[in-house]
Amino acid sequence: MGMIDNDWLQAIGDEFKKPYYAQLYKFVKEEYNTKVIYPPADDIFNALHLTPLSQVKVLILGQDPYHNQGQAHGLCFSVKPDVEIPPSLDNIYKELHEDLGCKIPNNGYLVKWAEQGVLMLNTVLTVRAHQANSHQGRGWEQFTDAIINAVNAQDRPIVYMLWGRPAQSKIPMLTNPKHLILKAPHPSPLSAYRGFFGCKHFSQANTFLKENGIEPIDWQIEDR
Repeated sequence: MGMIDNDWLQAIGDEFKKPYYAQLYKFVKEEYNTKVIYPPADDIFNALHLTPLSQVKVLILGQDPYHNQGQAHGLCFSVKPDVEIPPSLDNIYKELHEDLGCKIPNNGYLVKWAEQGVLMLNTVLTVRAHQANSHQGRGWEQFTDAIINAVNAQDRPIVYMLWGRPAQSKIPMLTNPKHLILKAPHPSPLSAYRGFFGCKHFSQANTFLKENGIEPIDWQIEDR
């Protein structure tokens, strides 16, 4: 696991010293040694590496990483550039097109968002190949709750995009009156038609940021 070396370390560094994390680390290390696990170990904390806490403008919350070959690289919903765009991300792009007129790109690599302050966090950071949710309940949730708490403690405007019930279960943690909580069904093909399409979260986020004197997000992902 690539160590965290930016301002996240001060905010959540104590988690690494807690008993649950020692157990989690042992479990994850054994899994990587004996099974095929995604994302690659060096990519586990990419969301934190690419989006320092002081730069977070938007938090998008996913569940666990993509579990097929070559997809996951540490950002929820994002895949590596040469990988087919997954259905949920395809629907995110469709909503972006309808909401902001963004052209639908030929790749699902969302690092551009992360570098602008969009924290793309899964609640569980590792997964066994082809076994969704296989690392749930092992301690990652406690660790990512600490990340969410650190964002909640930021005394400045931040937007949360919470898609689907698991993400929305975190709402009780979000107590900062300066922050904006946006809720919609999950963008997966099973639920996108129940209100993800038409939610206009991307334009709402940018309007909120601009109203608070913060540079909005350029959501357009370029073709590669």
